[in-house]
Amino acid sequence: MGPQRIVCLTEEPTETLYLLGEQDRIVGISGFTVRPPEARKHKPKVSAFTSAKIGEILKLRPDFVIGFSDIQAEIAAELIKHGVEVWISNHRSVEGILDYIRRLGALVGAGDRAQALAAGYEQAIAAARERARALPRRPKVYFEEWDTPQITGICWVSELVAIAGGDDVFPEHAAMPLARDRILADPLEVVRRAPDLILGSWCGKKFRPEQVAARPGWDAVPAVRDGELHEIKSPIILQPGPAALSAGLDALTALIHGWAARRG
Repeated sequence: MGPQRIVCLTEEPTETLYLLGEQDRIVGISGFTVRPPEARKHKPKVSAFTSAKIGEILKLRPDFVIGFSDIQAEIAAELIKHGVEVWISNHRSVEGILDYIRRLGALVGAGDRAQALAAGYEQAIAAARERARALPRRPKVYFEEWDTPQITGICWVSELVAIAGGDDVFPEHAAMPLARDRILADPLEVVRRAPDLILGSWCGKKFRPEQVAARPGWDAVPAVRDGELHEIKSPIILQPGPAALSAGLDALTALIHGWAARRG
């Protein structure tokens, strides 16, 4: 049977449970949830990224709460103090997302469906890799999660860039799980690494390519010179769940292959 009254503190467990047909178990969601849209319409919103309405969550009588990473450690601790069972996942890679889908499915008695869902994403990833092999040239890609301070892409984003046919210009940053460790100490390092594509996904606000292009010295960056600055909406790339492996990968593939076609 597994848990029957689940509160999801982030979007990825909500989307995964809907895809598995187990949405009736969800009694509360994150206010930042946009996928699937019906969840936002019908489920109570009880949390943000770093805060939650503890009293409202307790009123929902959850038998399981799912969150993500260090950013929700204090929320988890408070709920645990009230006797609530909490699972904080901490996956940061494409393989971690696939494993997360399988584990969550197993927890709710939908192991076979979760295996099939993950296998479908694996096939899509393999197809994207194969398409990328046909590119005449791989663009160098700078992915920016935030602008003030400038934060580079996390591991699963860097991996998806590579799958789609690009090369992350800050691969050493991608290996750092915490955002504070991916802050650019020197913005001119982007100029030195000369990305062909700049992709922005500023969590919670619109990417402003004109502001990026106006940064001192950045006019020398190939991506700025060629007008190759593009937004990827944060809900489809910055949450480590199904969205990143589907819509996120599709968006990256379209942008990278589009760049290759224009440069060809």
